[in-house]
Amino acid sequence: MLTSAQRQSQMKATLSDNDTPVTASHFAHHFGVSRQTIVGDIALMRAQGEAIIATPQGYQYEQPATDSAVIVCRHTPAQAADEMTTIVDHGGTLVDVIVDHPLYGQLRGQLQIKTRTDVNLFVGHMKQHDGRLLSELTGGVHLHTIAFETPAQLKAIKDALRAKGYLFE
Repeated sequence: MLTSAQRQSQMKATLSDNDTPVTASHFAHHFGVSRQTIVGDIALMRAQGEAIIATPQGYQYEQPATDSAVIVCRHTPAQAADEMTTIVDHGGTLVDVIVDHPLYGQLRGQLQIKTRTDVNLFVGHMKQHDGRLLSELTGGVHLHTIAFETPAQLKAIKDALRAKGYLFE
């Protein structure tokens, strides 16, 4: 059986070599340990300065966007999938979601949603775990960091969200 340091070294290599996220369950199965052991290993790696983020699809190294912007949106939970699909269909990546909570201050959830498949996985996980959106804590108002390649993409994203009534201005 590997030591924690050996396991962490192999997990760093796997995450570095993959463009797609890797789940804690995958690592747990690969190393023959519990999922919670992997979660602990990731926490230790983050504490040592590794830029590992947890997304709904699994763990990955944080990937800097070429360009990004923060936009403010408002919609109902039933409209969330449409909002996300609108963004990815216009070439954007939903990097995160942020809400300003009156008790805890700013709360941020890493998303890294780039495709319609990612949207469907997120919605599926939410339903499977009877999850709630962070925006439900703030009456539907939330921020997204959106990564994009060109200013025209950002404009198209904002225009499409505005047309649907999701862009909060």
